[in-house]
Amino acid sequence: MIAKAEGKFLRISPTKVRQVMDLIRGKDAQAAQAILLNINKRPKEYLIKILKSAVANAKVKGFNLEQLYVSKAVCDPGPSWKRFKAAAFGRAQPILKRTAHIKIELDLKSGE
Repeated sequence: MIAKAEGKFLRISPTKVRQVMDLIRGKDAQAAQAILLNINKRPKEYLIKILKSAVANAKVKGFNLEQLYVSKAVCDPGPSWKRFKAAAFGRAQPILKRTAHIKIELDLKSGE
């Protein structure tokens, strides 16, 4: 692990984030940014921001952008916001507004 960045308590479902995250896992940092810019899914906004932060952290440490790839990308569930919706006969139906913790780690390509 050369550099990492995290986003916590993001207001999006972790299952939706994992669908997009599978596209960038193992790719070069530049290729991952290009993929995220051209995809039409809501999690891309969070992932672009976190990936740019990880790249900036690597630059501060003195590494070149061309040498980096996404070695680890994980999305864990955060706490859920519990809400209730009115239902028939005076009942209430629960609503879970899920949150996510996203972690992206960058590493150097093997052989360099």
